[in-house]
Amino acid sequence: MTNEELHHLVNELSIRYFGKPFKDDVIFNHRLRTTGGRYLPGHRRIEINPKYLEELGIDEVMGIIKHELCHYHLHIQGKGYQHRDPEFKALLEQTNSPRFCNPLPSMNQKRKHVYECMQCGKVYKRIRRMNLSKYRCGRCRGMLKKHL
Repeated sequence: MTNEELHHLVNELSIRYFGKPFKDDVIFNHRLRTTGGRYLPGHRRIEINPKYLEELGIDEVMGIIKHELCHYHLHIQGKGYQHRDPEFKALLEQTNSPRFCNPLPSMNQKRKHVYECMQCGKVYKRIRRMNLSKYRCGRCRGMLKKHL
């Protein structure tokens, strides 16, 4: 899907669910990692994570677009458009938009680093690596080694 097709889809959803056209920018942003999309009020632009289209399909992207359109239309009207505002929560409910997007399947495959104490055998599972010359076992203060 190109940015032009995305803009057409956003405009179509805006008219269907909000009764107003979408006149500003919408683009795919490949640098988004942990979110499905975002609305930038300073630029009046919606950015969509293309990985959601690739991994979860068009239905998930349509939900993300509806969520971002809630931010957009409330901002244009001068109402509360942030997640904590009651107007935003009411509009999400009214348009049946998701509050949060589902996590990407590829993000659930985080690498785990496993370390084992050489004295007591306690196993530590971590997402981030550890400097083995700096850290010791929290139970017995023994040396740690990388567990394969």
